[in-house]
Amino acid sequence: MSLLALQRYVASRPSPVCAYVYDLAHLRRRGQALSRQLPPGCPLFYAVKANSDAPVLRALRPGVEGFEVASLGEIEKVRAVDSRVPIVFGGPGKTDTELEGALQHDVSLFHIESELQLRRLDWLAQRHGRVAQILLRINPTHAPAQAKLRMGGQPSQFGIAEDQAMAVLAVARQCRHVQVQGLHFHALSNNIDAQVHLALVGHYLALAARWQREHRLPLRWLNVGGGIGVNYADPSQLFDWDGFCRGLPALLAASGPAPPRLALECGRFLSACCGHYLAEVIDLKPCFGQWFAILRGGSHHFRLPSSWQHDHPCFVIEREAWPYPFARPTLSGGRVTLCGELCTPKDVLARDVPLPRLRVGDCLAFPLAGAYGWHISHHDFLSHRHPERMFLEDLAS
Repeated sequence: MSLLALQRYVASRPSPVCAYVYDLAHLRRRGQALSRQLPPGCPLFYAVKANSDAPVLRALRPGVEGFEVASLGEIEKVRAVDSRVPIVFGGPGKTDTELEGALQHDVSLFHIESELQLRRLDWLAQRHGRVAQILLRINPTHAPAQAKLRMGGQPSQFGIAEDQAMAVLAVARQCRHVQVQGLHFHALSNNIDAQVHLALVGHYLALAARWQREHRLPLRWLNVGGGIGVNYADPSQLFDWDGFCRGLPALLAASGPAPPRLALECGRFLSACCGHYLAEVIDLKPCFGQWFAILRGGSHHFRLPSSWQHDHPCFVIEREAWPYPFARPTLSGGRVTLCGELCTPKDVLARDVPLPRLRVGDCLAFPLAGAYGWHISHHDFLSHRHPERMFLEDLAS
């Protein structure tokens, strides 16, 4: 999304500006490009939790194998866009209503996270005259320590502990209305080191191949989850997707003569770069030697920085209009903390940011806001008006 396109958008809006702007053409190109780079037998799924808006799903549909969901609501959003696209259903807490809804909506694969969840799905599938295809989600003993968040390699609510996996497989073999198709792993989140990620995928493949040999584990699919991240602290430091894709064939070859389909389910890595959050400066003031900018907006719209405890990257889009007869507050060559409009000191998007110039009426643009921005935020806290949400087809120029 070009700076000129954002400047034109901001100039066209009434004050105060508060908006999410999504570049759908860029998102469509990105989904197709990332999928093309993967080797054969490695389908890419989009993790809907990152951004579940219908225009985003429609833009990504041509470039991905299908969608990974974590609720019946997400299943229904996908089916509203495409009645036949493959869906894989994860999440530690699936109610009977959700499992039945998933069966009715022809979900392709269920990620099973416990023995009870397995038995409930088998019972419900029998009632509906169906046979559900499942992957056992495993919480592996090993997970890299470098990840921002870890769901595996430690006690957690996610998946079946590695040392219990074969006992659950034995139960699955007794169930007549489920069929095990392989395994699912998702042990970390927002990893930006491609070599670490390749090593992790290699570990998954080796573990699955051993279980296939020793326990006759069906292994048509191995879903290695998502967890490929974005470096918000330094956006120029990118996950090496090219190198990651080049490294996969050797790992698959080493796993045996008939490797499984190796599925990836990326969310943030696909959609983060398609969105900007825009918030106009409505006040600017010093306090005890520090400067603070108050924005029309904040963490109730864009919770990501607070949730991930980082200072989000940003830049200034200048607006020249100043309707008042008194001087315009301005900070030149200083550092400023960017705060929202909420009545809490935690409503901060970035701290101590160096900016050449910032004025009341200028707009702050926060890139990398296309994933886990609006969709994880507490929209109605204090009942402020929601931001505009614009889905634009071409912001390249």
